[in-house]
Amino acid sequence: MSGTTPSRWLRLAEAQDGMLHRLQLSRLGLGNHYVDAQLSARRWQEVSSVVLGTTTGPLTRRQLMWAGVLHAGAYSALGGLTALEQHGLERWHREEITVLVQKSHNLEPISGIRFVETRRPIPLLTSSLQLPTWRVEPTALLWAGYHPVTRSAYGLLAACVQQGLTTPYRLDGWITRMRPLRRAKPFRRFLGDLAAGTQSATERDVLTMCDSFAIPRPLRQTPRRDSAGRLRFTDAEWRLPGGQVVVLEVDGGFHMRVEHWSADIERERQLVATGVTVIRCTALELREHPERIARDLRALGVLGSSA
Repeated sequence: MSGTTPSRWLRLAEAQDGMLHRLQLSRLGLGNHYVDAQLSARRWQEVSSVVLGTTTGPLTRRQLMWAGVLHAGAYSALGGLTALEQHGLERWHREEITVLVQKSHNLEPISGIRFVETRRPIPLLTSSLQLPTWRVEPTALLWAGYHPVTRSAYGLLAACVQQGLTTPYRLDGWITRMRPLRRAKPFRRFLGDLAAGTQSATERDVLTMCDSFAIPRPLRQTPRRDSAGRLRFTDAEWRLPGGQVVVLEVDGGFHMRVEHWSADIERERQLVATGVTVIRCTALELREHPERIARDLRALGVLGSSA
């Protein structure tokens, strides 16, 4: 055995919170004799017939998650509330860990882990997290769609939006991709209400900024033709005494997706081409640092009576 071999499994174990699959060790040139020696010396522990822990004592929660996906194989990932926990969802904790597996996948049980079969394409819906985990949107929609308590279903979608894990716009887009999905139509109506609530909150923040920093209140959702002749509605705009128009566009979380970002650039360019001055900010900046936006509006000539 090469002297560098142990360091190779050490690096792999470190990346997987101390958990290893027997097949991974075999690929590193470490057969059953090496594994049996570690188990006999009680340096390692056997979690299942194929998963080994390179630490002793009770497994941590994250180690148990790794044990579940390693045990289930390559086409598996954390799902349900466990996946959302990994993405940062709070106050929806469930002790049991959920691992999604391919349909007709026969597995021996592991205490504390629930293996859930699905026909959905698990690898295609997996996020970029190191520990294989389903993306927020398909996870939340699938859980909400098939949870028996309707109130909890809507509550989870609202929590994912309110805690900043996703937006109503992203969830709405994923409803189409998740067809067939139970409760799809009522979910779309609910997400529309959530989006309207988010827009209302942004409008309130604009008005609060204006009142706090002696900026005149703007015209809101003003219809305006762009250079291509399309009708646009601006978030907030001020018409200055000299005839100049200053527009403030507030970007929510959904604007960060590439397709929305590209559309926003085009929208801004076509408005600017009509002679309008457009400045942009995020909803977070508007809430956390409104003084910066007020400063820039003043620099452009948006002045209150007391300025």
